[in-house]
Amino acid sequence: MLGPVILAASRSDRMRRLISAAPVTKQVVDRFIPGETVDDIVPIIEDLTAKGLELTMDVVGEDITRPEQATAARDAYLRLVDRLAELQLGDRVEMSVKLSMFGQALEGGHELALRNVRPVVEAAAAIGTTVTLDAEDHTTLDSMFAIHEELRKNFPQTGCVIQAYLFRTEADARRLAANGSRVRLVKGAYKEPAEVAHQRKHEIDKAYVRVLRTLMEGEGYPMIGSHDPRLISVAQELARRAGRKLDEYEFQMLYGIRGEEHLRLAAEGHRMRVYTAYGTDWYGYFMRRLAEKPANLRFFLRSMVSKG
Repeated sequence: MLGPVILAASRSDRMRRLISAAPVTKQVVDRFIPGETVDDIVPIIEDLTAKGLELTMDVVGEDITRPEQATAARDAYLRLVDRLAELQLGDRVEMSVKLSMFGQALEGGHELALRNVRPVVEAAAAIGTTVTLDAEDHTTLDSMFAIHEELRKNFPQTGCVIQAYLFRTEADARRLAANGSRVRLVKGAYKEPAEVAHQRKHEIDKAYVRVLRTLMEGEGYPMIGSHDPRLISVAQELARRAGRKLDEYEFQMLYGIRGEEHLRLAAEGHRMRVYTAYGTDWYGYFMRRLAEKPANLRFFLRSMVSKG
């Protein structure tokens, strides 16, 4: 029941000010967002890749209001590409981007976002890696899919995210599975109305399995974004039934959540990618992590009480 409340708070400037000002907040945020700059994050990248894990990097930020902020987002990702090139880790580390951060919601936003994200995709390809377009709320998805299709004309490895709780996703999955896309499937982490999305957990879980079956039986590369042990087991069984080898799909989980499971899956020979965010504009990302799972919220509240 608290999930929708927390998601609403993620859009509240007043709540942003209150939570950001709490002395304990940064200590808790560091669990999910382990740095603010590229230099901060390099040791994390080196440590995780040394353990046999792969990463997708997210420079946090969204809901920008000025075109120069979109340019700054582009440049932040280009700096990340430069560091990955220096580390020679292009084959282990990809990037995830939110098109809202690249100007999607501004005037002329579709063209602006495409213009800003294209250099990042080009630079990523030059060092042997790729970019995945994160899904945001349902009003942005037609634009995101159109940009995805445009980028794939020259960079077919460009990935995208689909969200199981949306009614439209089963049709999106059939379309994407047929054309060989890289597709990350998640449950969904935005506050969506009942007219467009499942609201109950058991309905979302059932939709997740239906969509995952479509992806596993299709021609694309499925990326299973879930920490749910039952869904992980279901994914392994669906992959087995579809005749997929271990390198023909991957698991993805968030940095700071179930780290022991990351290592277990990698040790079993699975491709295991850790979604790792960094940056100063962490509030929206952090609040969605709290909303996704009650344990995350309990962790935050316990910390507020014990350290505040």
